Amino acid sequence: MKRILILGLAWLSVSCHSKSNNGPSANYLIKGDTIFIPVNSNLKEKIKTTVLNATPYHHKHSASGIVKAIPNNYAQIASPFAGRITKSFIRLGQHVEVNSPIFEISAPSFFDAGKAYYQAKQEMQLAEKNLRRQRDLLKNGVGIQKDMEESEVTYELSKRDYENSIASLNVYHVNPDDMILGQPLIVRSPIAGEVIADNLVIGQYVRDDAGPQALVAELSKVWVVGQLKEKDISSIHETDEVEIEAAGIPGLIIKGVVYHISEMLDETTRSVEVFIECANSGRNLKPGMYATVQFTHKEDSSILIPVSAVMQMEESSFVFVKSKSNGFVKRMIKTAGTDNDLVIIKSGLMADEEIVTEGAFYLLEAK
Repeated sequence: MKRILILGLAWLSVSCHSKSNNGPSANYLIKGDTIFIPVNSNLKEKIKTTVLNATPYHHKHSASGIVKAIPNNYAQIASPFAGRITKSFIRLGQHVEVNSPIFEISAPSFFDAGKAYYQAKQEMQLAEKNLRRQRDLLKNGVGIQKDMEESEVTYELSKRDYENSIASLNVYHVNPDDMILGQPLIVRSPIAGEVIADNLVIGQYVRDDAGPQALVAELSKVWVVGQLKEKDISSIHETDEVEIEAAGIPGLIIKGVVYHISEMLDETTRSVEVFIECANSGRNLKPGMYATVQFTHKEDSSILIPVSAVMQMEESSFVFVKSKSNGFVKRMIKTAGTDNDLVIIKSGLMADEEIVTEGAFYLLEAK
């Protein structure tokens, strides 16, 4: 009787610390947090493991972006005055140079500006002539110092008005020496590029606050403005190289360089704008296109494991690690993204550890 009691207590002790599946031949045995697979278990051949190695790896992540024209290479050309369009010098797709004529407009306000120029020029010439006369009179002893000083002031004021009238004409790329009073204003392009929009209608009257009549853009280089998440800001730097793939041209990879990282964070999306300059000699990237930006970080030593090794539990990820006692223990991990069929490990695993890569779901039954 005493011997039976001892055996009963021993069985009870084992059952409190371990558990096996039912059946004549156990597939697994649990002791604490460790799962053991017996030698004769039919799970032996279904579970595969591998030893981890840290390998050189370029961390990558993608972001959405949109193609935009570079502001200095994009001009909206409108009339500075209200008037009637009398001539067009352009057509869609035409290449223009700096100061190339775009259109001609008959504008009363421009006529007034021309008239003011000629009037200021004439007044300055009269003031200069009177000043010379007063200086000659004073030099010959028949003039008055006060009259000469008044002439100097009058000349300086008229000269300033004349210079201001020239400056106002230069704003519209008008050379006063070539101007004829009453002539129409020729509106010119401020940049070299291609005409990408032509809204000109001969004979149309336009207001001084009307929209642009033509658009000129130099698109041999463009910006791709990507949205970079807050957590990735520190990993991107100006002059970093990136890869661009436009949604409308799948398969075509275009190289770009980070031109500028915005100093402002969007509180809604928790991201910043990254301006990437791209060569666009083939005109493949068109303003307004959606694109995918592939950022590549500097090379680092990382652990990569197969996707099949990673198990999910609510919002957490874990793997089964082979212990020194040849059992399997669940280990929580944090990932840093995926690369094809591999998962990049951020924390939770170390090199030389052995993990289950196939058949991990069989071990889930034991838990």
